[in-house]
Formats: sequence, C-alpha cells, structure tokens
Amino acid sequence: MPSEDQFIQSVRMLLGMVMMTLSLLAVATCFFFFTAIPVNIPEVPTRSLVQKTALPDAEVWKAPDSTLIPLSPEADFVSYGRELISHTALYLGPKGKVKTISNGMNCQNCHLKAGTKPFGNNYAAVASTYPKFRARSGGIESMEKRINDCIERSLNGKKLDTASREMRAIVAYFRWVGKDVKKGEVPKGAGIPQLSFLNRAADPVKGKSVFIKHCVVCHGKDASGYKERDSLEWKYPPLAGPASYSIGAGLYRLSRFAGYVKMNMPHGIYYEKPVLNDEEAWDVAAYINSLPRPKKYFVEDWPDISAKPYDHPFGPYADSFSENQHKYGPFGPIVNAKKDSGVK
Repeated sequence: MPSEDQFIQSVRMLLGMVMMTLSLLAVATCFFFFTAIPVNIPEVPTRSLVQKTALPDAEVWKAPDSTLIPLSPEADFVSYGRELISHTALYLGPKGKVKTISNGMNCQNCHLKAGTKPFGNNYAAVASTYPKFRARSGGIESMEKRINDCIERSLNGKKLDTASREMRAIVAYFRWVGKDVKKGEVPKGAGIPQLSFLNRAADPVKGKSVFIKHCVVCHGKDASGYKERDSLEWKYPPLAGPASYSIGAGLYRLSRFAGYVKMNMPHGIYYEKPVLNDEEAWDVAAYINSLPRPKKYFVEDWPDISAKPYDHPFGPYADSFSENQHKYGPFGPIVNAKKDSGVK
C-alpha cells in the first residue's frame, strides 16, 4: 500500500495534468474563434494617404523637386538654367560675368522661387504651350522669343543669342519645370490669376496708402528697392525708377500686377492666405504703375489693335474708351463692349 506522501504526490500530478489540459483547450478555443469567425478590423490609413488628404488643394500644380535635377538627362544645362533665373544679375547684369545686357534684376524677382511658385508668375505652362500664336507680336512665338521678350522688357535689356549656352540652358530649365504637364495643357496655379473687376477705376491715391502699410518695409518709400551693401543682386527689387521693369513689361498691365500682388505680397505669403483683398490689390497696382520707370516702346506690338487686352495702357484702340480707362479702369464696360461687338 502506498504511503501518505506518495498519495499526495500522485494527486498533485493528476491536478497538474488536468490544468494543462484545460489550458490547451482554452488556447484551441480562442484560435478557432478568431480564425473561423470573420472580424471587421478598421484599416488605419498609411502616412502617405493621410498627407494626401490633408493637402489644401491637391489640384494646384506643384513644381518638380529641384534636388532631382542632377538625375535629369540634361542636368548640367538644367542646373545652369536655374542658376541664370535665380541670379540673373551675376551673369547678365551691369557687372555680369558672362554678358552685360540687363538692368540688374533677377528673373526670379518677378518669377518667384525661380519660376516654381504656384500663382507666382511661374513657368508651369511654358513648355506645354510653346511654340504658340501671340497677338502681341501677331505671329507664332518660340520659347526663345518669349525669353528674349522678358529680357528686353522686364529686365530692360538686350536679346540673348538664341544659340548661346545661356539661352539653351534657360530653355532646358523651362522644359524641366514643366516636364509633368501634358502638351497643350495649362495647369491650375500656372502664371498669374485674374481678379474680379472693380466697379470703379483703380485708384493710385488709395494704392499709395496700401503701399505704405504693406510694401515700404521691403521696397522703400520711393519703391526703389533694397540691396545689401556691395551686392550685385536686389534683395527686394525696385518697383520704380531706372532699374525697374519698363513700360513694355507684362506687369505694367494692371490686371497682371494686381493678380500678382494679391497672391504673393507682402513678401512671404502664399496663395492660400492672401493679405490684400482684391480692391487693395488693384489700387496698389495702380499706384506702382503710376510711378516713373524706363520708357521702352515696342511699336510693332499688337499689329491687330482689336486684339489688345482691355488693360493695355497705350492706344490706339479699336474702341472709343480712353487710354486712361484702359490703364486704370473701370474695365467691365470695355470688356462688355468688346463682347457686344462680337470681337474675340
């Protein structure tokens, strides 16, 4: 007969086997439950999806990442083109190390962030739309022609040789900036937006008040801009005076300047959160474009005068509105009269 100690030990072993069996049965039951019965577990969005849906406006064009330029087939040309746009004065200005053909402004003083900022007078649609017909010249224009127009008008300069390394580099850069835009398309965010018309003429006097409040801190009281000492480049470009854009420049049209300042000024703002309202933008544009600047006329412009924009500031016109109204507005009557006459 087993002793008392042996009996107790046998009972303990039996209890241990029972507990182990119960544990195995519990695990098996859980496994069966979670595999045999479907369970709907909510999917957690990935980081990329969260970022995508958080974008303020996913339709607005975004420039290619400039850090990827070295991977492009024409990397050297593209990089040099970007450098010429960003620091034009160093290469083509009054003391330029390549040529001395411009007024000392950089292209990106008007085409912000080297022509890549949405609604910042960018180059998004240049490669996709050129060559194209332009009523200003009355003919088909190439990218090279358009680039030289900017140099002559906005930089108050002289043309680049279209076969030069500099021209080829700028064209290569434009193609790179617009490489993701399909031929013939103009993406949202390209160029400069059109603001709603005022029901009155834009007012330079009111615009001066806007300028004093928002613009003097960068461009100075006389709008002559600001340079660091001994610098060849403008930190804040001149909006008036001999070093500014000429009366032949696109920004001398009030609609172009008003849309530009609404989306980009004061310096540092983005289109999502403009500081100026439409009225202030029109008025400050009127004030700035009333200031003295280089007189550079292009007498061959607009061979078909009926094709002149409503805000082209120089006659003759195909309508009876005054030169002053074509410059400052109100523009609604001009546009409506043109529609009524059947002129496109």
